[in-house]
Amino acid sequence: MTLELAARPSLAPFTEEAVFIGRSIRHSLRNVEALVMSVALPVILMLLFTFVCGGAIDATGDYVDFVVPGIILVCAGFGAASTAVSVNQDMTLGIIDRFRTMPIRAGVVLTGHIVASLARNLLATAVVVGVGLAVGFRPSAGPLEWFAAVGLVALYILAITAIFATIGLAASSPDAASGYGFILLFLPYLSSAFVPIATMPTWLQPIAEFLPVTPIIDAIRALLLGTPLDGWDIVWSLAWCLGFILLAAVWGSWLFRRKAARR
Repeated sequence: MTLELAARPSLAPFTEEAVFIGRSIRHSLRNVEALVMSVALPVILMLLFTFVCGGAIDATGDYVDFVVPGIILVCAGFGAASTAVSVNQDMTLGIIDRFRTMPIRAGVVLTGHIVASLARNLLATAVVVGVGLAVGFRPSAGPLEWFAAVGLVALYILAITAIFATIGLAASSPDAASGYGFILLFLPYLSSAFVPIATMPTWLQPIAEFLPVTPIIDAIRALLLGTPLDGWDIVWSLAWCLGFILLAAVWGSWLFRRKAARR
């Protein structure tokens, strides 16, 4: 859908996308506290689990290798959560009314938020991995495995950011968007991120195995650490991520058209 009052001018390809991506990145850089916390919280969790809980979970001292792949996804969740608030602020604070007077495609507003979040979260992930290396994380992956792992992480970040953006559209206020998004941040704690699923209560194991983050974490762990790679983990990882992106695209487009039309 095009939000316009006049005929669209002829623009170079991706000009609108570049403008809104730049806008979202500038907003992220100005919100230094949120940017720092999206990196600091996963790092603190990694240090907490490694040095406080790691000895009890794995007495061999290799727990940091086990936990870093899970922390990577936790980091992505913390970073993507702010997207829900940013999108909701655009929808509730009046800026969309101004955008409606411009000859732009409606989708570029969300594209800007999602791509900026992807860039921000990849940078935060690199910081988390760097801290993990400093405290003993020792991956055995070669260049191809690193490339595949980074690609899978980027796809997961894209998927969860798209879901958070849609939550921002659906919520009635920035506070509500933050609250709804906070619920999703607990999912990795029920997965294989911090402990093997076999150590969980019998009734909880099927839930942990079915969670979307479990095959993604297991696939990243296998790629980086050389543990046995189950082909189904890759298949399910791609299926979950692509399914979330499709769901967010359909639901988000409908919500954006519906809410923008009311204004």
